[in-house]
Amino acid sequence: MAVRVLICDELPVVRDGLRTLLESVPDIEVIETTGNGMEAIMLSRSLRPDVVVTDLKLEGISGLEVTRRLTKENLEPPLRVVVFAMSDTDETMSDVLHAGASGLLGKDASLADLISAIRLAARGQTMLAPVVAQRLVNWFRDRRSPSEMVLEPMVSSLTQREREVMLLIARGLSTDEIARELTIGVATVRTHVYRVRCKLGARDRAQLVSLAYRSGIMQVA
Repeated sequence: MAVRVLICDELPVVRDGLRTLLESVPDIEVIETTGNGMEAIMLSRSLRPDVVVTDLKLEGISGLEVTRRLTKENLEPPLRVVVFAMSDTDETMSDVLHAGASGLLGKDASLADLISAIRLAARGQTMLAPVVAQRLVNWFRDRRSPSEMVLEPMVSSLTQREREVMLLIARGLSTDEIARELTIGVATVRTHVYRVRCKLGARDRAQLVSLAYRSGIMQVA
């Protein structure tokens, strides 16, 4: 069964161009086009397309608002939206994804990209432009893990000397080596280790090493 598509763009030449291109694809049927946001919503309710392909700039209400409203409609099956965005700013990408779009493409997207996005959206999956996907990957890599956020207040309770002892333990130094490194007595080192273990709830030195890396203090040492 062909994927039924509604095309929304302010410019007639873009709407007509997309219609011509997509009508050449055997498993995609363009059921209507419009340049008006409110009309897009009304057509979606009456014609029940599988996927709405929209620009952000439309007459009346924006494509972003159209996306928000359509993704909240209690339609069965759920209506999917693929958005074209001229801008690739973080704010634009965040707004589109939070609005519930199933696809986000830039204006430099190819016909193959659009076809793939439509097919994936119809199956309830998501396709993002490479720049969007890369930014999300970078954000995920830079984001602190839940364990780091939980450990942060615990680690902040350590004194400067206790942090130094914990770092040296994580680097593999023995009690005697830590004492020499910090120019303090062995008994003092043991006292610091005991206090660190109590504050962090660590059973042994091995767990202290794990906590040192998970808390992120090794990266700032």
